[in-house]
Amino acid sequence: MFISDAFAQAAAPAASTSSSLLSMLPLVLMFVVLYFVMIRPQMKRQKEVKAMLDALAKGDEVVTQGGVLGKITKLGDNQVHLEVANGVELQVQRAAIVQVLPKGTFSK
Repeated sequence: MFISDAFAQAAAPAASTSSSLLSMLPLVLMFVVLYFVMIRPQMKRQKEVKAMLDALAKGDEVVTQGGVLGKITKLGDNQVHLEVANGVELQVQRAAIVQVLPKGTFSK
């Protein structure tokens, strides 16, 4: 009686291999959906921000993360000097800039 059960279980692995592949299919589909819904748009946004920061030029009007508006007077590798009022300059990190405004938006 025990020997026949052992032979019956030995034949099962061939069928369970295809069953285990089918059981992993929802997990793989979930990762594919996650990539297209979350990861890919985030990577695209990072590229846009990097391109915006690389394209900064003297005279651009920008907004910082803290909401400070200013005009770029000096550019460095990591820092930017912003003129926020007549004779008032702030030195901020380049990464703190979140938006470039259209010319003429910022008036002192």
